[in-house]
Amino acid sequence: MGITREKTRAVRVGGVVVGGGAAVSVQTMTNTATGDVEATVRQINEAALAGADIVRLAIPDMEAVEALREIRQRTPVPLVADVHFDHRLAVAAVGAGVDGLRINPGNIGGRDNIRAVVAAAKPRRLPIRIGVNGGSLEKDILERHGSATAEALVESALRHVALLEEADYHEIKISVKASDVLRTVAAYRLLAEQTIYPLHLGVTEAGTFLAGTVRSCVAMGSLLLAGIGDTIRVSLTDTTLREVQVGVEMLRAAGLRAAGASVTSCPTCGRCQVDVAAVATAIEERLEQYYRDNPGVLHPHVAVMGCVVNGPGEAREADIAVAGGNGRFALYMRGRLIGSINEDEAVERVVHMVQEWRPQ
Repeated sequence: MGITREKTRAVRVGGVVVGGGAAVSVQTMTNTATGDVEATVRQINEAALAGADIVRLAIPDMEAVEALREIRQRTPVPLVADVHFDHRLAVAAVGAGVDGLRINPGNIGGRDNIRAVVAAAKPRRLPIRIGVNGGSLEKDILERHGSATAEALVESALRHVALLEEADYHEIKISVKASDVLRTVAAYRLLAEQTIYPLHLGVTEAGTFLAGTVRSCVAMGSLLLAGIGDTIRVSLTDTTLREVQVGVEMLRAAGLRAAGASVTSCPTCGRCQVDVAAVATAIEERLEQYYRDNPGVLHPHVAVMGCVVNGPGEAREADIAVAGGNGRFALYMRGRLIGSINEDEAVERVVHMVQEWRPQ
């Protein structure tokens, strides 16, 4: 059963279309000092290999702008400059070749400064994201609503949108992020009813890997399944690589991105006499790399099972499967037992079978 997407306007971030029915894209943000060109390039390229479509960088000063010129030349994905307080940095970032901007018109310094940013962005139709967070609402909105409610977040976002529209600019994306699931979902649902601009989904300050992943997947997953959202960023107190991996897997789970390594594995129990976690993880990592290097190849379903209780049944459902015994795995192909292998052979054997897989 497919998802019916909310109709939004399309904008283009470099070569990536956001909104207008385009595929939901995955974003992340570097946590290196942007002025450290080598570290930042390395992090962006790692994120791109993992499936990031767009990467955002903090631009706190002119040193970062100068670094951006070289970073832009050495990275394969569209780059978005994250600018606060000084509109001159946004203008300079446009000149350095950035593909989009993230600003908060409320802190960029008034209408004249906003118009200066628009004037820089307009010739290339660079999208500007209005990013509203629960911790940065205007004083009058907070006083009127009593706290950073979903309604307050949306009011702030639409006020900022109006500032860009007054400058006759409509290449806009919007985010309304709170640090908890319920407010985030409520804010995006409310915003989706009131605008046709594409929506950038996220839970701000979501937390460390486990908590942040769960909060992000519950919030964004429910919105995506309701057809809301055009691009996502999983905000973790962790690496950019893990942010991208979680985001990609979220879209796969929602049926919004092509499948990657389709590996089923059991949670293990006291009967297990092989290291299922190590074998399954190694197979998954090897296959992800193989699929990135070989787009268009077949993706057979692989199962890695720990014992003979559920192993044979899962093997019948999978294309390629291994079921553990005492330091060995029974090997299955298309549901049929074809032999057994030592535990230390399992990863290489399964990866080779995937690479050789052909339809019947």
